[in-house]
Amino acid sequence: MQGSLSVATTTALPVARGALVCAPDKCAVNLLDLDRRGMEAFFVGLGEKPFRANQVLPWIHRLGVVDFDDMTNLSKALRARLRDIAHITPPTVLSHQEAADGTHKWSLRLGDGQAIETVYIPESERATLCVSSQVGCPLKCAFCSTGTQGFNRNLTVAEIIGQLWVVRRSLGDDPQGGFRAISNVVVMGMGEPLLNFDNVVAAMDLMLDDLAYGLSWRHVTLSTAGVVPALDRLREVSPVNLAVSLHATDDVLRDELVPINRKYPLDELYAACRRYVAADGKIRATGSSHRRITFEYVMLDGVNDSRNHAQSLVRWLRGMPSKVNLIPFNPFPETHYRRSPQERIDRFRQILLDAGIVTITRKARGEDIDAACGQLVGRVTKRLRAASAIEFRLPQGE
Repeated sequence: MQGSLSVATTTALPVARGALVCAPDKCAVNLLDLDRRGMEAFFVGLGEKPFRANQVLPWIHRLGVVDFDDMTNLSKALRARLRDIAHITPPTVLSHQEAADGTHKWSLRLGDGQAIETVYIPESERATLCVSSQVGCPLKCAFCSTGTQGFNRNLTVAEIIGQLWVVRRSLGDDPQGGFRAISNVVVMGMGEPLLNFDNVVAAMDLMLDDLAYGLSWRHVTLSTAGVVPALDRLREVSPVNLAVSLHATDDVLRDELVPINRKYPLDELYAACRRYVAADGKIRATGSSHRRITFEYVMLDGVNDSRNHAQSLVRWLRGMPSKVNLIPFNPFPETHYRRSPQERIDRFRQILLDAGIVTITRKARGEDIDAACGQLVGRVTKRLRAASAIEFRLPQGE
């Protein structure tokens, strides 16, 4: 087994979309792109038994091995063959910053020169990694810095799970902090996860897989602005927790703050959320249950933070198994929005609590390194028109 868990660079082969990375003389598979089913299919295609996936996945994800010669439970012949047709290539670390409050932010370079950001938030009882799902974001939410950067493309499975892969190794190599296991993952970074449905679900499958990262479904959360058809499909294929970026409970205001509301207005979103928590579908057969949805609500001074707004939110959530996460707005250059005063946030929260709604105010983390909610930017080149992106690469069949 290799003695160092250093991060491999992405310069050896130019990166293409999907699982294939093509050099002039060959086309190689990045094994970070494959969940368990994909890995089994890969080995079956080589004439090997599916159980080879069970041997290889722990080497890649638990141990961080990138050299096939270190996979000593594989035959020498198979290791040699894998060297010819496959590789293990995570994103490359461009920068790693640590905030005064212990939050970490990594900027990661992708094979085509784009860059994304991922954030690690340690707390006394948990350590959460916030991962990105797209290069930029097509939704252009008014209060989010990522949306101002434009949009280029979806991340591959390797680029999503690669964030977890890289951060675990980066923390493990930290001589001061030592290795700090990641207990929770939130898909809340750059991008709208449900517009990259298949790759995000495959990456989350790896997060939950005992042969890879072994996280509990209770500790993985996907956040969406409300892509309704994909929400319905997610309910059938993944047990993870759901968070919805709500921010307003009337369509006129939400159209301004979250433009996707013009395509999927609040009535449709509410109905989809009710379906999501319903006790049916594939996942419910296992006995697990989406007991409640987290609704995220950014607090914008004079925009959505009045007593009437709080009472409207209480009415909108009536009958919905839910909790509310109030997010003090985190400013970024050229925004005209301001953070609500703390006393107004406290009053808003108390109205919800008095109505029996579990409500917390999210503590801003990593503000001094621009790692707080809504501040991630990365680097987006060759921006696509948002309208083109939002004609939305929805899941197949939707």
